[in-house]
Amino acid sequence: MFRFEHSLFLWLLVLVPVLLVTNYLYNRWQLNAKKRLGAISSVEALMPSQSKIKRKAKFFLFLFAFIFMVIGLANPQIGTKQEDVKMEGLELMIAMDVSNSMLAEDLSPNRLTAAKLAMERLISRLKNDKIGMIVFAGEAFIQLPLTSDYSAAKLFLNTINTNIVPTQGTAIGAAINLAAESFPEEESTNRALIILTDGENHEDDAIAAAEAARKKGIKVFTVGMGSPAGAPIPVMRGKQQNGYRQDNNGNTVVSSLNEEMLKEIAIAGNGSYVRSTNSGAGIPQIIQELSSLEKKEFDSKIFTDFEDRYQLFFGLAFLLLLIELILSERKPKWIEKVNLFEDK
Repeated sequence: MFRFEHSLFLWLLVLVPVLLVTNYLYNRWQLNAKKRLGAISSVEALMPSQSKIKRKAKFFLFLFAFIFMVIGLANPQIGTKQEDVKMEGLELMIAMDVSNSMLAEDLSPNRLTAAKLAMERLISRLKNDKIGMIVFAGEAFIQLPLTSDYSAAKLFLNTINTNIVPTQGTAIGAAINLAAESFPEEESTNRALIILTDGENHEDDAIAAAEAARKKGIKVFTVGMGSPAGAPIPVMRGKQQNGYRQDNNGNTVVSSLNEEMLKEIAIAGNGSYVRSTNSGAGIPQIIQELSSLEKKEFDSKIFTDFEDRYQLFFGLAFLLLLIELILSERKPKWIEKVNLFEDK
């Protein structure tokens, strides 16, 4: 297992693009200053000892030294010892709608991002529980099997987007059935499924699927993402928005939250329904209900010892800084003496 002991230091890496832009602007300023003095070739001829390549090399040596220094401060660690431990907790599957309607912006910044933030808060509050993830649109797929590795869960959560499932739609029933199949076969009462969706354009019998899950001891909770009033669905081209989705008549399509359907699914699954808002997604209410479920004892492997690897990155940073200090921006003297166009 790999982890960072002090991951907050990694936020310093946002300075990397700042340094790149600053270096670019400085080079542009230097170029414009030379142009004001005259022709570039004539001005550079007056400074034969200056080396552009060395100047660029010094900057990138410093840049990579900074990156390695930040990684060293975060202290990368590698797990070296695993132990089998007995844990008591729940088995929890999260099913997240990734259809295009989840890009609607009646939640800030949009429904999908709000759902991901809500689940990240939920994962942070779990303890001794197993968690898995399913993504669905027109089809459902397992994104993460049940695991007690919360770091991996957050990593997989961050990769979720609307392009991850090729078929559009909202197959809630397929997601419920897949979740039911993902739990161990033995019957238990410590299982729960949380579905985050706008409930729109459901394509199968989600209520029957929820009833079948309930019979297997799985409680089904639904979280409504969006508002009954709805919002238009942005059309994305890469990372840029290109208008809003329209129907065949050229009218803007408005995606609305189908609360009635989600309430019926929750009732059939012996769970509950909450509507997400900009201030939260009903996470405290769901956690409170989950805490009432019977805990199950299961075996889990955890890392108990970790080895630090910061020394390697500090060493590389120091070496690059040393090279940067030693490296001169001046050309070697033998190159300065070479003039192919000098008259004999």
